[in-house]
Amino acid sequence: MTFASIEFLFYFFPLFLVAYFSAKTISTRNYIFLAFSLVFYAAGYTPHIIILLASVAVNFFLAKAIDARAGDARRRMLVYGVVFNLTLLGVFKYTGFLMENLNTLLEPAGLALPLPKISLPLGISFYSFHAISYLADIFKRKVSANRDPAQFALYMCMFPQLVAGPIVRYATVARQLSQRRVTLGRFSAGARLFAIGLGWKVLIADEVARLVDGVFDTTTHPTFVEAWLGLYAYTVQIYFDFAGYSTMAVGLGVMVGFVLPRNFRLPYTARSITDFWRRWHMSLSAFLRDYLYIPLGGNRRGEMRTYVNLSIVFLLCGLWHGASWNFVIWGAHHGAFLIIERAFLGRWLKRAPGAVGHLYAVLVVMLGWVWFRADSLPGALDLFGGLAGLNGFSRASLALGFGLTPLAIAALVAGGLIGFFRWPRWKALAGEGALATAADFALVAALMLASIAWVGGTTSTPFLYYRF
Repeated sequence: MTFASIEFLFYFFPLFLVAYFSAKTISTRNYIFLAFSLVFYAAGYTPHIIILLASVAVNFFLAKAIDARAGDARRRMLVYGVVFNLTLLGVFKYTGFLMENLNTLLEPAGLALPLPKISLPLGISFYSFHAISYLADIFKRKVSANRDPAQFALYMCMFPQLVAGPIVRYATVARQLSQRRVTLGRFSAGARLFAIGLGWKVLIADEVARLVDGVFDTTTHPTFVEAWLGLYAYTVQIYFDFAGYSTMAVGLGVMVGFVLPRNFRLPYTARSITDFWRRWHMSLSAFLRDYLYIPLGGNRRGEMRTYVNLSIVFLLCGLWHGASWNFVIWGAHHGAFLIIERAFLGRWLKRAPGAVGHLYAVLVVMLGWVWFRADSLPGALDLFGGLAGLNGFSRASLALGFGLTPLAIAALVAGGLIGFFRWPRWKALAGEGALATAADFALVAALMLASIAWVGGTTSTPFLYYRF
């Protein structure tokens, strides 16, 4: 089940709202919210709910153990907690990757091992990071362990952010777990955010998806035009798919009294890669900064150590996104440009015209998306060959013939206008501000109606970040 599905829009969510607002106390609402969240998660693949519940139970008791101890014992319990969560993540996400690379070394000696078939639990990358941040903040005495199992389980499992973020710090919602208020104005604001996110997902991201799949998955040796068109389409798709999900998640939270952190702030308007990472997947950026980069020493131990720390952070950032060398290279790509900007390029970009910095940032991000989207290293290199014009300039392509429809062209144009530029007049449409005029309300209402019509007439497409 996804937010952009008939099951969610017409059955699950209306039933949830009726049950939720029928309850009179926060405690009862928490239980209802938790029950619906578990049903939502189980609809993806029921057996994986056992892993989620095991994570919740173990982290609940670890948190209380950390909170009750001091000194070395306190630190030791934190280590146990981090090791548990990383082991859980590693077993289910990276076992196959490690075995494949081990077999590459063993095959020449005829010692290849059978690859295990381990399915990736939905959202494990996100709820594992939730748990780590919670335990670390208790260790630092920023928060106290929650003694209410239902409240903690709701923090870990609430369905708006469970499977694809944003990564929510416990401190952000701690008070709201026991005290929250919903007004008509807040509910309306949340509904507006949900409508915008839904429109981004189904009217833009899903409309360009066939074009992206055609270029990346079925076209061999793409020409210059095919490669750049496919790459631009994916640049639009991944932003409006992921930001659409995050905007819907925030909107759903607001509708029931939770304020979740914003995850995107027009990242394609950035004028450097440093600026891009202040705007893209901001909850992940903040997590990596606070729980990895700063503990490694941050920028406090000289330039060379700073460069090493940035390299480690972004190599792991790439690996977090997927168990593949392509993702590691994507992380190294961004880490390298962050180091270059810190060394000298950033000073030049500050003096250069804004358009120059904008063009540079967009090109670097787009080229990085090649590694992110391609299924293999040869596939990525093949697309780079097309981008460089090594496969010719243009040709009639079956992939483009099926994917480059009038609706896809309209989505590419709309995605470019909304995602790559700042329009003060239409901040609401870009998820940047409140509805100010009747035109804003009418536009968002039309967006919601069009999105629902699209959902009713097409097959639901999973969010791209569901596989992370």
